[in-house]
Amino acid sequence: MSKISGTNFVYIYKSNITQMTLKSLSLFLFLIVSITMLGQVQETNPPNYIKTITFKGSQQESQLPILRLGEPLFLEFDALNGREEDFYYVIEHFNYDWTPSPLAKAEYLRGFDNQRIFDYENSFNTYQTYSHYSLRIPNQQTKGILKSGNYIISIWNDNDEMMFSRKFMVYEEAVNVGVSIKRSRDVKFIEQKQTVDIVIANNNFNFNNPMETVKTLIIQNNNLNTAITDVKPQYILGNELTYKYVSETSFWAGNEYRFFENKDVRAANVGVQFIDLQDIYHNYLFLNGSRANAPYTYNPDINGNFVITAIDRENVAIEADYTMIHYKLFYPLLKEGERLYVYGNFNNYALEPENQMTYNEESNAYECAFRMKQGFYNYKYVVVEKDGTLNEGAVSGDFWQTENNYKVLVYYKDLGARFDRLIGVGEASSVDISN
Repeated sequence: MSKISGTNFVYIYKSNITQMTLKSLSLFLFLIVSITMLGQVQETNPPNYIKTITFKGSQQESQLPILRLGEPLFLEFDALNGREEDFYYVIEHFNYDWTPSPLAKAEYLRGFDNQRIFDYENSFNTYQTYSHYSLRIPNQQTKGILKSGNYIISIWNDNDEMMFSRKFMVYEEAVNVGVSIKRSRDVKFIEQKQTVDIVIANNNFNFNNPMETVKTLIIQNNNLNTAITDVKPQYILGNELTYKYVSETSFWAGNEYRFFENKDVRAANVGVQFIDLQDIYHNYLFLNGSRANAPYTYNPDINGNFVITAIDRENVAIEADYTMIHYKLFYPLLKEGERLYVYGNFNNYALEPENQMTYNEESNAYECAFRMKQGFYNYKYVVVEKDGTLNEGAVSGDFWQTENNYKVLVYYKDLGARFDRLIGVGEASSVDISN
């Protein structure tokens, strides 16, 4: 057994443990303790030399794949260490609450995982050398996914070390999910929040005890960190479930994302003030400021997403270069225990040391810098408060007019069933918001 995954620990235990490396055994014990103590599995963020993880379906541009059963899945990433490493992938099925599913691998996967990623190319004509890896599922070894529900794909190296993991969902079209966006029904937050109304209906699907068997997940801008979970139906009329809550399905509306584009590394582009060539090109973005107390201004964005693009390049996957992006934010001094980050889909909304901003007394601003592949990027500044609460509106503000994307996922676990099916998905944009 060359790779270890959380839900496979029973299988590992039954295999010959004496053949496992000390590192693998330590990880095995850690996963058991984590599952026992925490229950829910979390995504693992990559090391600094793994960059530009794009993860989506064939018909999607978002970095959170929500696939119809039978649709292909695409994962790409760059390794900037120049070693042409071998990487392997493992796919695991999970319950609605991201606890391990009781299903055996053969029940949800046709074929085999724990296979090497064979498709990779080295960068061409770039200052930053890297290897670009591509994985498509189904493929020759992994023929397809058989069950709907929650999944995690994890990437491992030759030393049995997990490089990173990403969540994705596979759904059946068993029910219709109607989604509409309203201004907050709570007058206190009518200027800052948006409410998601949901209607789930299908005459051909019978819900048994929907208050217990039906669960929902509401996602704003593909960010699982701020998702609302497990809201119960408010009204049940036959096979129609209605959710029209005052506060339970409300999100802080936020503001339009900031953005920059550096498709030409030799010239300042949109959002880039000036450039400098050192070991690689350095792009210095314009100084940003707080927008929390400023009037709302419409500014089209792609809801936190990013697109890799470079001029005069035929294959941007291996010809787009990496640049050091310098962020600078003028913002009042943080209180003790608070932290400031820049994030977006480009780093899976992660709060990591690399994208944490530090105060520079000389410039009187918060700064950070890290490598990013050429492209068009959305980003925002967020504050983590002393108690660990994420405050996305501290820098940008919250405005009901903000255009946000919302997805609603509906799970169903019938009485006596062994796993949570994902039976429908609905989507709406707040561009159509109403009172």
